[in-house]
Amino acid sequence: MLNKRLKNIDLKKIKFHDSFWNRYIDLVDDVILPFQWELINDNVENAEKSYCIQNFHVACGDIEGEHQGVVFQDTDLAKWLEAVAYSIAKKSNPKLESIADKAIDLIARAQCEDGYLNTYYTITRKPRWSNLYEGHELYTAGHMIEAAVAYYEATGKKKFLGVVCRFADYMCEVFGEEEGKICGYPGHPEVELALVKLYNVTGIRRYLELANYFVRTRGKEPNYFLSEDSFKNQNFIFPEFKYFDLKYSQSHQPIHKQVTAEGHAVRAVYLYSAMADLAFEYQDEELLKQCDIIWNNIVEKKMYITGSIGSAAFGERFTTDYDLPNNTNYSESCATVGLAMFSNRMFQITKDGKYMDIVEKALYNTLLAGIAMDGKHFFYVNPLEVVPKIVENNPTMRHVKTNRQLWFGVACCPPNIARTLASLGNYTYAMEGNSLYINLFISSKLEANLDSGKVILDLNSNYLKDGEITLLVNPENENQEFTIALRKPSFTKNATIKVNGIVNKYHFDKGYMYFNRKWKTGDTITLNLDVSFRYVRSNPRVRDNIGKVSLMKGPLVYCLEEIDNGPYLSSIKIDTSIIPKEKYNQTLLGGTMCGLLQGMRIDYSKTGDKLYDEKKPIYVEDTFLAVPYCCWNNRGKGEMLVWMREK
Repeated sequence: MLNKRLKNIDLKKIKFHDSFWNRYIDLVDDVILPFQWELINDNVENAEKSYCIQNFHVACGDIEGEHQGVVFQDTDLAKWLEAVAYSIAKKSNPKLESIADKAIDLIARAQCEDGYLNTYYTITRKPRWSNLYEGHELYTAGHMIEAAVAYYEATGKKKFLGVVCRFADYMCEVFGEEEGKICGYPGHPEVELALVKLYNVTGIRRYLELANYFVRTRGKEPNYFLSEDSFKNQNFIFPEFKYFDLKYSQSHQPIHKQVTAEGHAVRAVYLYSAMADLAFEYQDEELLKQCDIIWNNIVEKKMYITGSIGSAAFGERFTTDYDLPNNTNYSESCATVGLAMFSNRMFQITKDGKYMDIVEKALYNTLLAGIAMDGKHFFYVNPLEVVPKIVENNPTMRHVKTNRQLWFGVACCPPNIARTLASLGNYTYAMEGNSLYINLFISSKLEANLDSGKVILDLNSNYLKDGEITLLVNPENENQEFTIALRKPSFTKNATIKVNGIVNKYHFDKGYMYFNRKWKTGDTITLNLDVSFRYVRSNPRVRDNIGKVSLMKGPLVYCLEEIDNGPYLSSIKIDTSIIPKEKYNQTLLGGTMCGLLQGMRIDYSKTGDKLYDEKKPIYVEDTFLAVPYCCWNNRGKGEMLVWMREK
């Protein structure tokens, strides 16, 4: 029997005031959402066309035209609406809500009488559900459902929820093992986790059962995808799909036999997220163990130090254990979001801090690297090493960009980043019964309704600078008894904790420090974590990192940039026997803790032009400046390097 699952706290009850995170969070309301609305309306010069809103108008008959963009273009609007929902849940924004309401009206008008909703198949009149492998109908439906659930929870308005319930009811009639139904499942998982959300908000069990059917049927013999025309006739929407195996879509085996992360990274972690949800809903301990096995395979053998996943550009996929190239990797921003989603679900079910460690790693590094500090430029791909001259002249690396882009023809990542930033509170805190969990140390004020009564918590964090976190506790009732659980990050060597200035005993379990006591107004918890700079090495089975180190401080991965250290970063050797010096720069990148490293580099002024020679290169001593990886490329194009050679 699985324990009760931790719950999110109403986003309205969380107010962030963090010097690091608020520069991103505030961008969501002020810049990102208005800007992305203009982008999906094709109103931004020099940006790739979205055609998203245009397609809805064509589907509604408002204008004449053909469907433009990819088959899942509708999801640009869905994820934007989900981000809007989280945003207005935190803070009222009548203007943004009005725009969202009109967009929902447009979606409702595009819905067919039987509940079906998809502009690509409506406009092209191609047979519905005829290409589940790559048609993305169910994937698109999933994002619509997620957006509608979030919008209902934020506003209480039921129109959008009604739209997706009609669609879900229609899907329940179409899919299943019963005679006359389609015995298929999504090529791109997403609708499964969305249907669980819809079940939780409506209580309608057939939505949960459909999600369970999709997951449990996946990969069974005879394989459904092999029966579709796209496979039989090699007639694919995306030509490259003819080269992909069934591992690409996690349909190579029945789910209960899968124990390693395979295939397209985003598809994989969306599927695993749904598996975790279903493990809890059906109290399936074996499925939960399987999720843990797959999760361990990811984080122990297939994940980059920045929390990104997906080593290969071709197929945007996992490859094999320890295959983690730094300059050709894909590491899609969406995959990092998916890993955070999967990890957060596993934490909520198990209360194991190891999962939250990975959430933190993903959010602080790759998620934030995916967006520029102006809120208007984005990375789809997140390499750990960039040499612009090579990237721009090597066709096999065309997926790597040397600057963030305004938009993409396939623009899944920008709105995914937006919805994650807007829902940051769902990762920061959790609660269950009479226990409050503090997962991420982000300065904020929280109001939580526990079984014993209301609690107001004010968290002030210097986590990234010196590791000091202070919590001011104000319970509704004097001597109110409840539990506060504080995460102890796995990287920290030392942690001291005091309550009202006195070192306090606590119960430690799976990465969390539990304090159960009768709390009074003004009680203060002070937590000091060791977040000093440290050098990290990878398993020597990772061929690309042999003889190299990376620099970390707390959860942040650091990198070298050409603007600070000159070109040929790969020639630098770091002396790891010398402890890096901290250097806080108030003006750099909005205020940044940098690292000063000692080492040596090749003196290229004394290197000839011969391609091959017997001479040893001449090294000179030098000092190098490292900045957080999440901040790279905010000061122009140039080389970047995470893994540095060790002296």
